[in-house]
Amino acid sequence: MTTPPAPRLRPRRPAWAGRNYTLLTTAAVVTGLGNAGALIAAAFAVLETGGDGGDVGLVAAARTLPLVVFLLIGGAVADRLPRHRVMVAANSLNCLSQAVFAVLVLSGEARLWQMAVLSALGGTGQAFFSPAAEGMLLSSVNGEQAPRAFALFRMGMNGAQIGGAALGGALVAVVGPGWVLAVDAAAFAVAGALRSLLDVRAVAQREPGGGMLRDLREGWREFVGRPWLWSIVVQFSVVNAVVGAAESVFGPLVAEDHLGGARPWGLALAAFGAGTVLGALLMVRWRPRRMLLAGSLCVLPLALPSAALAVPVPVGPLAVVMFLVGVSVEVFGVSWMIALRQEIPEDKLSRVSAYDWFGSVAMVPLATALAGPAEEAFGRSASLWGCSALILALTLAVLTVPDVRRLRRRETEPVAEGGPAAAADTDPEPVSPR
Repeated sequence: MTTPPAPRLRPRRPAWAGRNYTLLTTAAVVTGLGNAGALIAAAFAVLETGGDGGDVGLVAAARTLPLVVFLLIGGAVADRLPRHRVMVAANSLNCLSQAVFAVLVLSGEARLWQMAVLSALGGTGQAFFSPAAEGMLLSSVNGEQAPRAFALFRMGMNGAQIGGAALGGALVAVVGPGWVLAVDAAAFAVAGALRSLLDVRAVAQREPGGGMLRDLREGWREFVGRPWLWSIVVQFSVVNAVVGAAESVFGPLVAEDHLGGARPWGLALAAFGAGTVLGALLMVRWRPRRMLLAGSLCVLPLALPSAALAVPVPVGPLAVVMFLVGVSVEVFGVSWMIALRQEIPEDKLSRVSAYDWFGSVAMVPLATALAGPAEEAFGRSASLWGCSALILALTLAVLTVPDVRRLRRRETEPVAEGGPAAAADTDPEPVSPR
């Protein structure tokens, strides 16, 4: 009697976590590991060449400026072309720019203008990547399972920040920033390869429409027609700017002067990442009915890190603050993704996402570039206290918008043929993380 072959064991995963969702999550974890350390490495690469706070801010602004300039075009392109191809092309550009950055730093030949140009290329890649990636993710799961899927995605992505930030800070201190930048370049290469495997056969073909300007106008109408959407984006245009200045410029300077350098600052950023993991775990179970109200209340703690750096507190209390802020930020992040997924038509997701990103980062270059001059004019402590005050004032203002307080999460959502549910279930084969 012939013994039947043993069944092939496959990793268990939720039925809704299809091929695309798994690939997107795995790639996000890979790039998260690389980016967390690269942000620290770029700042300390500037400082090692003799730069000051103003130079760190200029390099950070050089990355964000092209992000602002090209975001809207990137959103329109992502709603016209296959989103996965846009993502792979953007990853390739990021890989190349970070690799050249690493070679220059390792050779000791890096100049400020070169670091600024390479950072600008990285920002250009992100401008095309971000709207395409958000549109792809939002359409990769069905409406009923979206809250859990987004929470798990963000948990994986932000969990990578723990190891990436801690390891990046340690590597900068031990082997220097050049090797950390090289790791980031390799991470972009791996992530691009994973994203090239995305299956878009079940996604409905998009009609070309009447041109780029018409596409942008349609996205704008979707954006301004929803008070909850544009009011929160306006809020975060300032919140992200001051948080970016505190994190990219003031944080490394405080770490260098008071905390002991790159390693403790990396640990503080890792604590923030650990908080986001706990926040994502919370959002797997907790589904607040008034999602934007709950999320916006959790923006208020973003004022704490700037205040902690203004004092400044030792690394232990700073890490605790960053951890708590990570938890609260994740509540907002998941709630925001659910709102976009629920309220925005699939064929306009990338364009609306582009307006969201544009508003959210438009003021970051200005804030990071002015961080150094603000420190000279008002002092570092006063500048950081000002960051905290702006975050509190704008968040309280957003809570006065009726739609922010009243928008409710729908329990069920109809899914169009060829839409998100189909895209999530195109291939039942599991994809193992690499």
